[in-house]
Amino acid sequence: MPGLREVQYYLAGLWLLIRLDPRGFRFLDMSERGVNRSFWAMAWCLPPMGISWLWWRQAFLRAMPPEADVDFAFYIRLSLVEVANWFVPLVFAGLLLLAFRMGERFAPLVVSVNWLGVPLSYINGLLLALVFFLPGTVGFVSLLLLACMLAQVFVLARILRMICYGHALMVGALTLVLLVPPMILSEYLQRFLGIYPI
Repeated sequence: MPGLREVQYYLAGLWLLIRLDPRGFRFLDMSERGVNRSFWAMAWCLPPMGISWLWWRQAFLRAMPPEADVDFAFYIRLSLVEVANWFVPLVFAGLLLLAFRMGERFAPLVVSVNWLGVPLSYINGLLLALVFFLPGTVGFVSLLLLACMLAQVFVLARILRMICYGHALMVGALTLVLLVPPMILSEYLQRFLGIYPI
């Protein structure tokens, strides 16, 4: 598992790419090993994921009868949703790149998107923790979450612009493919697995 210094090194590369500085690619390992290691980002995201699961459990139990409770299977189902949301958009992005004969851009995309997920996950987890411990901040945090979502679109588009040599249509298509399917898939899987607050 990559250590903290290595992750910081990757994030420094992403920061350069966000600033449209091509030197950022030097900080990212685009080899097959680097692509495989980038999926360790999921392990780095476990602490904020845990916060979001606790928040989701609270929301779920609020919608249930007072005597209702959740078991370990509830968290297994939440983890399945997280895994699907991580991999499915990458598969769609890969198919899109192959369709437009830009398959060589898939490795940089996977590495960048995976490591970008780490800071985004921690920001999201921090905001949900604020709601969890200070319920009166829901309205304020909702605005912050919206701002973070818009920032995520901006940041992702900047990185994809560097990866796709500035092809605006491909950047727009990949941004949609990476952001929209998880929103649809999350709700569908949560309802299918019986963990959606009704």
